Amino acid sequence: MHRTDLIAIGDLAARTGVAVSAIRFYEAKGLVAALRTRGGQRRFLRADIRRVSFILIAQQLGLSLEEIAGELARLPAGRTPNAADWARISGGLQSRIAAQIAALERTQELLGACIGCGCLSLKKCGLYNREDKAAQRGAGPRYVMGDRSGEIAERP
Repeated sequence: MHRTDLIAIGDLAARTGVAVSAIRFYEAKGLVAALRTRGGQRRFLRADIRRVSFILIAQQLGLSLEEIAGELARLPAGRTPNAADWARISGGLQSRIAAQIAALERTQELLGACIGCGCLSLKKCGLYNREDKAAQRGAGPRYVMGDRSGEIAERP
């Protein structure tokens, strides 16, 4: 490994926009691994810029740190991940992203009228969720979660 392949924690923070303390936290959680100089200073692989960037994106998608660690564990240890490595991880996230997009589109569609298990306006509730039929499917904003009012049967 060449010295140019390694960067200081401050450089990693500057390149990713993440605080040094957050990088230390990620290291403690096993999401990135630092090498130590003889003086005990942390050095990271230049490839860790991509790892930290992936962590930020995955957090924005709502993945837990455990899920992120699981995805990062699929990357090779000891070498810089290549395009095929990243494609394997991103392919696994495609269905999650598609589900989030669908939920956002449903929310956008329903936001002005009704949010799932109840309307924004009690006056309209009889139109969209008469007698709270949506509650039969469970808790939460049922229509935003994918249930449609026509799919929910009348209460006996």
